[in-house]
Amino acid sequence: MGTEIANRGYLALPPGGAGPGVVVLQEWWGLVPHIKTVTDRFAEAGFVAIAPDLYDGETTTSPDEAGRLFMALNIEQTARKLEETLQYLQSHPAVTGDRLGVVGFCMGGQLALLAATLSQRVGAVVDFYGIHPNVQPDFSKLRAPVLGIFGENDGFVTPEVVRSLEAAIQQAGGSIETHTYTGADHAFFNDTRPEVYQPDAAADAWDKTLSFLRRELATA
Repeated sequence: MGTEIANRGYLALPPGGAGPGVVVLQEWWGLVPHIKTVTDRFAEAGFVAIAPDLYDGETTTSPDEAGRLFMALNIEQTARKLEETLQYLQSHPAVTGDRLGVVGFCMGGQLALLAATLSQRVGAVVDFYGIHPNVQPDFSKLRAPVLGIFGENDGFVTPEVVRSLEAAIQQAGGSIETHTYTGADHAFFNDTRPEVYQPDAAADAWDKTLSFLRRELATA
């Protein structure tokens, strides 16, 4: 369904031709087929969706290599790329409304929070088990509501980390709603990883994500 946009990422348009804009942010593997499929799913649900290529063409299936790319990510350059992606999407003729959604997974979840502190274009954030030690968003600049999706057994984003995130956002005056799925591991939404994928939790999280984005971007 989608199209590769040179030096930008992967763009997918809804069957109806227009809709609210959503930025989809990758896991530490890069802009892999799974993220493109998720971007297509957002388009099928009525959104104009783009997944920026944050690794400039590099992808991997090796956890060691993914970890290297993850830690080597230049946060300042990535912040600029996020802002450029938001500007590009907002100016796309198929996008309706004046605010955008940002959804991210793993590394992308933390970057979704960062994006919302960088630009007032963001009207809704969905953070799927976001983590990156070098990404520290300034939540005093967060204006968009946040939906947080987590797994009870996530060894990276533990329930304690989730509580700390909730407290940090709320103390800064922001709004966050979280859902933690019983027995779910990190990356439980990724259906290309059978060792962690949980279909029921993933389906429920997807429904919650779509409902949240439609509600928050409806009056944009």
